[in-house]
Amino acid sequence: MGVQRVTIKDVAHEAGVSVSTASRVLSRAGSTSPTAEENVREAATRLGYRINLHARSLRSLHTQTVGLLIPDVRNPFFAELAHTIEQRALASGYSTLLGNANEQLDQQERYIQNTRSLRVDGMIIAPQGQGQGGLNDLVADGTPMVFVDRVAPGIKLPSVTSDPSNGIAEALRHLHECGHRRIGCIAGPQHTSTGRERLQQVRDAAESLGLELPDSTIHIGDFQERSGAEGAAKLVDAGVDAIFAADSPMTLGALRALQARGVRVGQDVSLVGFDDLPLFSLTDPPLSVVAQDVQKLGEHAFDLLLEVINGRNPTSVRLPTRLVTRASTRTPHQADNRKLVNHE
Repeated sequence: MGVQRVTIKDVAHEAGVSVSTASRVLSRAGSTSPTAEENVREAATRLGYRINLHARSLRSLHTQTVGLLIPDVRNPFFAELAHTIEQRALASGYSTLLGNANEQLDQQERYIQNTRSLRVDGMIIAPQGQGQGGLNDLVADGTPMVFVDRVAPGIKLPSVTSDPSNGIAEALRHLHECGHRRIGCIAGPQHTSTGRERLQQVRDAAESLGLELPDSTIHIGDFQERSGAEGAAKLVDAGVDAIFAADSPMTLGALRALQARGVRVGQDVSLVGFDDLPLFSLTDPPLSVVAQDVQKLGEHAFDLLLEVINGRNPTSVRLPTRLVTRASTRTPHQADNRKLVNHE
């Protein structure tokens, strides 16, 4: 049997640091603390780690190309995000290679492994899953990376994400002011950071308003239109009088399902979506939404990646969200009128 080669993961474990930190120290690509640097170099010496000079020389050849991996190219939000990043990259002299994970972990894995062989200068990823497999391989490779829109637990990288707390709190407060007391939620998949965080923010906002949010009023979808339709049907049958949908395809699915049932959206049931797509001001009725700034998300993501490529360690960015109200939700005035009618 041959001697097992010591890897950078072994060095990181021995030094008590992340793989990305060990990679930065050993490749001299980016700043780390003096203590971390000393620990990594001592660990490498103890274990007899040897840098693969051939691989290192290949990585030093800049291709002026970045990889971009998004969850679903059909989702208008991600299409706009990809366009913004591409244009920002072009303005800086970079080309973009686009991969579509199709909201599937195995497809994400295939694109990551393919991209590893293409020697891109860096990667921008909207990840899904728990930070396993290819994501860790990219970190171990020393590939400059940033996360956008989503993050992967356990992998500490610069990221650009939206903070849904303010927008969702405004949305539930608005629904409460409109007289709604039984609010349902069509949540995103819980293996994504956005799916988990948005559902938690809905729970927190409901609790602050004294509203109950039992399991029967929560439907876990998959960020696809069909799951939005299924969720809306389930929640209406459960007796909700308002629905929050956690992304744009699920919002469209919910709207169509409600209309197919003859439910008057904005009168019988209020509907609030997530992402302010241009289409949402043209639907019947126009949709109230929690809006995030997709252009700033994309621009910041590429700018952070450029900093990482240049050996810096930028700070992650969180962008605020806000509520935009339209006719898919009752107004407080409508709620007052309904109380008067019921009283009479």
